[in-house]
Amino acid sequence: MGKRFLTQLAATLITNANFKGFWQKTIYQGDAKRICVPGFNCYSCPGALGACPIGAIQAVENTVNYSLAFYALGFIALLGIILGRFICGWLCPFAFIQESLYKIPMPKIKLKQRPDRIFRYLKYFFLVVFVILLPIFLVDQFGLSSPYFCEYICPAGTLEGGIPLVLFNDSLRSSLGFLFAWKFLILVVIILLSLMIYRPFCKYICPLGAFYALFNKISFYKYQFDESRCKTCNTCTNKCKMGINVHQTPNSMECIRCGECIKSCPAKAIKSTFPSRGDNKFFGV
Repeated sequence: MGKRFLTQLAATLITNANFKGFWQKTIYQGDAKRICVPGFNCYSCPGALGACPIGAIQAVENTVNYSLAFYALGFIALLGIILGRFICGWLCPFAFIQESLYKIPMPKIKLKQRPDRIFRYLKYFFLVVFVILLPIFLVDQFGLSSPYFCEYICPAGTLEGGIPLVLFNDSLRSSLGFLFAWKFLILVVIILLSLMIYRPFCKYICPLGAFYALFNKISFYKYQFDESRCKTCNTCTNKCKMGINVHQTPNSMECIRCGECIKSCPAKAIKSTFPSRGDNKFFGV
């Protein structure tokens, strides 16, 4: 097991360390729930110790509690500025689940470049429409709205929150309806796709990944590419499971900073680091 796998596992366990919640059939409501976690992790998971930033933003966008909205937005913006999509590659529990499924031996699918590029814009659609616009403008008679992405799309909520609570709660099972069936179907599709496509939710749907991606090219933590060392063998690009041309765009918005390109480069032409004066000539965006 590599360093990144152990880091992902630790982040998943720490984020969901309220283990008694699973057998007590309850959701943790302590002070830690006011703090957003870095990665995509359902607030309603019985083990969750913190709030999902996407859920927190939706929950307060159209309320008077703007301070919480600014906190959640500011928190993930700060992480994005410092680390970019490093959070996606190393600290996100739902991404870790997808990667684990992809390791199961099964025929793999690689989409052609054009449809793959088009589908990747979908996550920005979900960010703008379901996370920002609908909770602000689609409100009820009391001026309140639903967390639309969490309620109608989020497979992490179904897997981490919905299924555990339903399994252990008879009253919840008796009240299941179309919405749970719809979200369960989305989850099944994501699971099946994860067996064949590397991190499909991260690539095409995740609004949190879309938000972090906006900072990838300007984040303090970057990949530096030394042109003088490169042998143009394309080993780094061929190794990248996110489908990035590493030589041309080492800090692509799609890069999750997994480090596979660095490990695979025979010339050691790529390195990850925070910027310093002496490194400026190596920056590639």
